[in-house]
Amino acid sequence: MGFVLGGSTPTKVLVRAIGPTLGSFGVPGTVADPQLTLFNSTSAKIGEINDWGGTAELTAAFASVGAFALPATAKDAALLVTLSPGNYSVEVSGVSTTTGVALVEVYEVP
Repeated sequence: MGFVLGGSTPTKVLVRAIGPTLGSFGVPGTVADPQLTLFNSTSAKIGEINDWGGTAELTAAFASVGAFALPATAKDAALLVTLSPGNYSVEVSGVSTTTGVALVEVYEVP
């Protein structure tokens, strides 16, 4: 999935790869343990996360952008990062080559 940040100043963004928590919304066949990798416009890896970890900072970011909450022990992935204007891409893969359905979300964090 790709996204573009415009303007002339850095932007704080929340990037999420939701797999197992989608099951609670009735989505079948979700990826059990998504790995989220963030790349810049030159395909350089600039961030990576497996399990989001239930941190207070990420929980607050979810609430501030109106994203649904994740259980603290969920295997979903979430990354909070400040990025310069430009083009970015997100890759989601299953840990240990697992497959399934995932939802990728990108939010601007106030």
